[in-house]
Amino acid sequence: MCYYMDMEEKKFTHLDETGKARMVDISDKAHTSRVAIARGVVKLREDVLSAILQGEGPKGDAITVAKIAGIQAAKKTSELIPLTHPLLLSQVDIKFKAISERELEITGEVRLEGKTGAEMEALVAVTVSGLTIYDMCKALDPEMEIGQIYLIYKEGGKSGIFRKETGKIISINLSNKKGTKKIPTQEAIFVIGEGIKTDAHSGPGIKQVSLLAQESINKMREKGINVEPGAFAENVTTEGINLKILPVGTTIYLGDEVMLKVTQLGKECHSPCTIGKETGECVMPLEGIFAEVIKGGNVKVGDKIVTVLREK
Repeated sequence: MCYYMDMEEKKFTHLDETGKARMVDISDKAHTSRVAIARGVVKLREDVLSAILQGEGPKGDAITVAKIAGIQAAKKTSELIPLTHPLLLSQVDIKFKAISERELEITGEVRLEGKTGAEMEALVAVTVSGLTIYDMCKALDPEMEIGQIYLIYKEGGKSGIFRKETGKIISINLSNKKGTKKIPTQEAIFVIGEGIKTDAHSGPGIKQVSLLAQESINKMREKGINVEPGAFAENVTTEGINLKILPVGTTIYLGDEVMLKVTQLGKECHSPCTIGKETGECVMPLEGIFAEVIKGGNVKVGDKIVTVLREK
């Protein structure tokens, strides 16, 4: 399900008045500094990924070759995508990082001074880099998969800043009394303008749902404090998204149905919660966030989380 374009607000600028495809006229646009960052993932065997990282692929240093291929592809985007404009790129940077034993993350960043953006150039760079990794290593693992290619950041031009991050739900936590630890559950129903059905914190206001990252909980564990999801009274425990840097107004999508809007970052503790009383320390006031439910529905543990920020 796609939430990211409201068809009543957006128009397809690549269509003329008769509905036929056209190249957009950018004559009247101003030159601005533009940045676009895209991401993709190559899934492959653990031993093949290890060989790639050590520069020991069957055809040599796959990462270096893939980086050069991605840079070349970004410069030739207008020759590959019919209605894009030729752009003079200031910089193309492609990075590779193992994010698991079987996943290689590719990020492509493109910068330029121009009248139109660099999104397609960044996406093409990541895609061709992934294809090159496949070509360099297909003799070892022909079942490699290239996917999860999407724009994660854009800056410059009339539309302003766009930022997207993805993660997943580690735990959904409920309680029947405020100020207590919440108990994990496998799924929950989110209600528009209220929060999570049956949770003690559910109700009108700006703090309908609380979220805390597993990465924040891990900080407490590293200090020897034995805590699990729900211990800080958060409704949703996340993984893979840096919640504490999300500005107020950021849209958060949970699974295929639920939409939240960030309303508050952190909180002031007027009296210590259960964890605060037991340990004298709590990460929720500094790193937790609160949101209101804009679109309700059902959410399960393991569902994807997508955050989208648009800032003009």
